[in-house]
Amino acid sequence: MPALTGLRFIAALMVFLGHAVFPVTMGNQNPATPFSDEGVTMGLIWFFNPIGALGLSFFFMLSGFVITWSTRPGDKLGDYYRRRVVKIMPNHVVTWALAMLLFAGAYTRLWGLPNLFLVNPFVNDNALWGGANMPAWSLGVEMLFYVLFPLLILPIRKISESRLWLWAGVAVAGIFAVCVITVTLVSTADLFPGQQLSLTQFWFSYMFPPARLVEFVVGMILARIVIAGRWPRIGVTPVLILVLISFAATLWVPQPYNIALVTAVPFFLVIGTFASANLRGRKTVMGGRTMEWLGKVSFAFFLTQSLVIYWLRPTVLGDAEYGLVGGIVLLVGLVLVNVLAGWALYTFVEMPTMRRWSPRRNKPPVEEPPARPAPIPAGTATE
Repeated sequence: MPALTGLRFIAALMVFLGHAVFPVTMGNQNPATPFSDEGVTMGLIWFFNPIGALGLSFFFMLSGFVITWSTRPGDKLGDYYRRRVVKIMPNHVVTWALAMLLFAGAYTRLWGLPNLFLVNPFVNDNALWGGANMPAWSLGVEMLFYVLFPLLILPIRKISESRLWLWAGVAVAGIFAVCVITVTLVSTADLFPGQQLSLTQFWFSYMFPPARLVEFVVGMILARIVIAGRWPRIGVTPVLILVLISFAATLWVPQPYNIALVTAVPFFLVIGTFASANLRGRKTVMGGRTMEWLGKVSFAFFLTQSLVIYWLRPTVLGDAEYGLVGGIVLLVGLVLVNVLAGWALYTFVEMPTMRRWSPRRNKPPVEEPPARPAPIPAGTATE
């Protein structure tokens, strides 16, 4: 599904820009921002902070969809776990080691081992959340998904096709339940003045892996809906408009509701609509060659961002900050450099290890996707 691959890069780019605009690191070592005008910086922080977080929510939901879609009959449990580990760990170990060597070793506690072993998001200690390679905390969340998937897929496979949409609604309601638990039951003892959430509430709703599990389950149920042929024909354009509206809403909706809840249904519609469009053979802008290539390197792009933002940028440019045009040029340059770094990691680490250690599979999916429908008459869809 090339369109879903292309969407992965958009999500990774959202996270990257959120970090590049306000590059906070651990140990009070905060690199310079791209813009010398504090007003511009604060405006961009206001805009990119929630949107960057949404990139992760999209990844979590998409993971549930893709893994469920790609499940094969007769897969051995050991082969499944090996594929997951080989996909994640080589890139992670390389970027973790480079981060520790180049900049993070000077201030990372416990030699960065919680980050290396992907356990830091399970710990309510803000000194460990960022760890060595800061974005890698989310891989600890993904690892919980991967471990539990063989158990979760059993009841999800048993849902009758007629009740899939009902259970999708229940799963989205589960995201709302996490928000309610956060604001009613989680401690506010470490709440700072002017903040919407305490550190503990932020950790629970944003980083604690079990709290993000519901988004993964939403993606799993979505995959079953598409496989069963129960996805309605929805135009790509209206769905994208809905996503933009939800993005705007996250700027005003308070935490923790803007972390995943506001965009849950729009993301659900985006993934299902683009997947359905690909199955019907329809081309979309996200499925073009360039976007598909960027999507393939998006995981490596995601992991190399710390090396570019927190080491390469200050090493080359020091504490220099720029005006509006210069800051934009710098951001574009950082994106391009990080694409190059991601390509290198993808080409020389990710792909060789996948070819060497990921088992080959030539078996059909557990549930055959529906036959491709007849083409839609011209003028009846906006895809």
